[in-house]
Amino acid sequence: MYRAWIKALKINPEEITHPNDIPYLPIQFFKDQRVFNSQTTSVLEFSSSGTTGMTTSIHHVADTLLYEESFTAGFIREYGSPSDSVILGLLPAYLERPGSSLVYMTEGLIRQSGRAESGFYLNNLSELLDVLKRMASQNQRVWLIGVSFALLDLALLAPPVWRELTVVETGGMKGRRKEMIREELHSTIRETWPVAHLHSEYGMTELFSQAWMNDSGRFHCPPWMDIHIRDANDPFTYVEAGKSGGINVIDLANLDSCSFIATQDLGVKGKDGTFDVIGRFDTSDLRGCNLLVS
Repeated sequence: MYRAWIKALKINPEEITHPNDIPYLPIQFFKDQRVFNSQTTSVLEFSSSGTTGMTTSIHHVADTLLYEESFTAGFIREYGSPSDSVILGLLPAYLERPGSSLVYMTEGLIRQSGRAESGFYLNNLSELLDVLKRMASQNQRVWLIGVSFALLDLALLAPPVWRELTVVETGGMKGRRKEMIREELHSTIRETWPVAHLHSEYGMTELFSQAWMNDSGRFHCPPWMDIHIRDANDPFTYVEAGKSGGINVIDLANLDSCSFIATQDLGVKGKDGTFDVIGRFDTSDLRGCNLLVS
């Protein structure tokens, strides 16, 4: 598919000399085309979330170990070894459907943590609350990743607060609540649950890698991932640092699909390489991971 796209654009790969010259594949192709290396065999399929009637994206996977190496190395760069933390997943909407790459990642990190307390919590918030209280009393290092609407529900139960707790929201109201920009979401969570570390994850079905937002309030990528901001009206022109536009992603871990993807997200990249996600193009589908409304 990517080869066909390059050919349609009349681009000679041998003439590419700069990252800005690389043609990015529109992410929509993952919905109706097989974006995959024809010389390999698919062993797993990740599918995107979406409301009823939506066409979902399919990411064919040839090597699950490559995905595991990518998300594990990215996690270690950001948070240290998974074995140093109790890892909790609050992903009800994702656990209720097959093929979620987010669930696969979280499940892998839970397994690597090796802690009995680590695990998923579907709708049993009271049980999760008990675990958090117990971990707080032990001053245990805890990493909790959750979908936005579930974290808001949990916050209303007034969970404990301690310095070793890191909460990572991964966006998505899934129709349960009104959509919010990230600043409003984090502010709403902190109104009832003033956690010290409220982070965010930027990932999607079509990517093997994730960008992380820490206490700095800006996303940053691991070394094998980068983003470029294209002009919102001209997909082959790029804007300077500080200007908004469409997010193009380079993900070198996408070895057997496509490493150069033009997403439907809008963002701003700083001179230091960090970036923010500020919205989505009006014509794009509602998606589960960090859906933002500008």
